Amino acid sequence: MNIPATTTNPPRFNLDSIHFLKSAAKLAQCPEDIGMEVAFCGRSNAGKSSAINYLTGQHKLARTSRTPGRTQLINFFTISEQLRLVDLPGYGYAKVPTAMKREWHENIDKYLRNRLSLCGLVLLMDIRHPLKPFDHTMLDWCAGAGMPLHILLTKCDKLKRGGQQNALLHVKKHVGDLATVQLFSSTHGVGQKILLHKLSGWLTAEDHNREMSDLSLAEPAEEAGDTIDS
Repeated sequence: MNIPATTTNPPRFNLDSIHFLKSAAKLAQCPEDIGMEVAFCGRSNAGKSSAINYLTGQHKLARTSRTPGRTQLINFFTISEQLRLVDLPGYGYAKVPTAMKREWHENIDKYLRNRLSLCGLVLLMDIRHPLKPFDHTMLDWCAGAGMPLHILLTKCDKLKRGGQQNALLHVKKHVGDLATVQLFSSTHGVGQKILLHKLSGWLTAEDHNREMSDLSLAEPAEEAGDTIDS
């Protein structure tokens, strides 16, 4: 299913009052599992925190860093009493110790498999380096778990229009019906409205009733070290 380039209906929730709720190192420390939430995931340099800040219009809501891998906790942001956005730990940064990588991944696994309020995942990929091993792992997991998935091809301003469209078509062809895909740039203001409407559809759905998944998020193959791209 393709995402329309433009849309006219306003989102059915308001991000003006969104604020940081809490951080959790493990599932037991997460907020009460009620209402609905959408989680942002991706490799450490994909720009998750920047995307959340641009989406919400609050430049300091989610912490950003020139050093990938600084997001070590599951961070929750409250839209309303029943709605939340979640920033999951990034994966893949080579300078993070292997034991810490494994712990982060186990925490993500437990969160994804057991969090009943989770109603959708936003997977961020650097448009210049899409479909890395972690991305394939997330695609496979969402397909097996029946979890709605939306892909942001971030930093699209780094490519010219032809390169952007080629990358978009390549990823769309690869994922097929497993996910929707869009271009995104937090620094050049691309893709905010499309993402807002995707989240609106998930967070205001009246029939959300997630079943527990017994699938395990298998350990992805080791990836090459991330680079810090400006």
